[in-house]
Amino acid sequence: MKKFLLFGLAITLLTGCSGVKKTQEAINTGNYTQAINTSIVNLSSNKTKKSNQPYILLLEEVFAKNTEREMDRIAFYKKDGNPANLESVYNGYYRLKLVQEQIKPLLPLQIYEEGREAKFQLVDYDQKIINTKQELSNYLYTNANNLLKNASNKFDYRKSYNDFTYLSKINPGFLDTKTKMEEALAKGINYVSVAMSNNTNIIIPEKLEAEMLNLSTYGLNKLWTEYHTNPLPNVIYDYNLDVSFEDIAISPEQINEKQIIKEKQIKDGYEYLTNSDGNVVKDSLGNMIKVDKFKTVRCNYYQFTQFKSTQVTGLVSFTDNIKKQQIDQYPLTSEFVFEHIYANYHGDKRALDNDLTPLLKLGAVPFPTNEQMVYDTGEDLKAKLKYILQQQNFN
Repeated sequence: MKKFLLFGLAITLLTGCSGVKKTQEAINTGNYTQAINTSIVNLSSNKTKKSNQPYILLLEEVFAKNTEREMDRIAFYKKDGNPANLESVYNGYYRLKLVQEQIKPLLPLQIYEEGREAKFQLVDYDQKIINTKQELSNYLYTNANNLLKNASNKFDYRKSYNDFTYLSKINPGFLDTKTKMEEALAKGINYVSVAMSNNTNIIIPEKLEAEMLNLSTYGLNKLWTEYHTNPLPNVIYDYNLDVSFEDIAISPEQINEKQIIKEKQIKDGYEYLTNSDGNVVKDSLGNMIKVDKFKTVRCNYYQFTQFKSTQVTGLVSFTDNIKKQQIDQYPLTSEFVFEHIYANYHGDKRALDNDLTPLLKLGAVPFPTNEQMVYDTGEDLKAKLKYILQQQNFN
C-alpha cells in the first residue's frame, strides 16, 4: 500500500512538472494565450495549493508580456493611420479586457516564498473599446454602404452584406444597418427559376411532380441561392433549372413459377424389435423394446414470383440567363422494382423445410398501376435531385 501511494505521488509530481514546463515553453515561444489559459485552469481548481505556486509566477510573467505585445501592436496600427486597422485595434483592446476578466476572480494570488501578492497591472479598457468601436462602426458602415451603392456585381453586394453583418455583431442597432443588410442580401442572391417538363408519352403523377418541386424539404440552406418554383413577377432570375423526364420504361406484369420437389423421411409409429429368429427382444426388465418406424413423404412445392419494374430517366439542366447558355447538365435516373413471392403445394406438407412454409400463408396480390410504379420512383429521384442541387455552385 505504501509503495502504491509513493508511486501515485511520483506520478502526480511528474505530471505537475510537465504541465509547468509546457506552460513555460509556451511563454518562451510567444504562445501567450495557451500559457494564460493553462495557468488559469490550474489555479481555478485550487489557487492556494502549494504545487500550483509555479503557475502564479508564470501567469504574472505572461500577463505582463501579453499586455506589452498587444499594446505595441495597437500603437503600431494607430501610428499607421489606416482605418482598415481599426478592427485589429478594437480586437486588441477586447482581448486585453477579456484576459483581465479571466484573472480578476482569482485575485489576490499569494506567492508564499516571496511573501507578496502577484502583480497584475489592471487597466480599464472600456472607454477605449467604446471609442474604437464607434470609429470602426463608422468606417465599416461607410465602406459597406459605398460598396452597396456602387456594386458592379453580386460579389460586391455579398461583401457589403458581410461587412454589415460584422458591424451588426459588434454594434447591434447601429444606424440603419439591418435595412442595409437586407438590401445587400436581396441583391447578392442568385435567383433560380425552377420548372419541370415531361418529354415522355406517360403522364407524370401530379403528386410526384409536387413533391419533387417542393424544394423546401431538401434542406439546401444556401445563403446566396434561392430557388423559386413559382416565379415572382418582380424578380429577375439569374438562372433556370429544368428537371425533364426523358424516358419512362415500364416492364410487363410477370409471374414466374418455380417447382421444387421435396422428399423426407418421417416417423410413422413404431414396431417391436425382433431377433434373427423372429422373436421379440426384451430389455433387462423384461419390457419389449420399441423402435421407430419411418416412411418417405413427398411434396411438390410451387413458388410464384410477381415482378414489375419501372425505370425513369431524366436530365437536370442549369441555364445562365445572362449569358443565354447552358452551364451544367446532369443525368437523373431511378428504378423501382415491385416483387411479391408466394407459394402453394401438392402432396404431404411435412416434406417441406421450415424456411419454405411461411410463403404458403401468402397469396397473389394485385399489381401496382403504371402511375403508382412511376410515383414509387420518387424517393430515389428526390434524393438524387437534392444531391445535385447541393453540389451545384453558381457564381
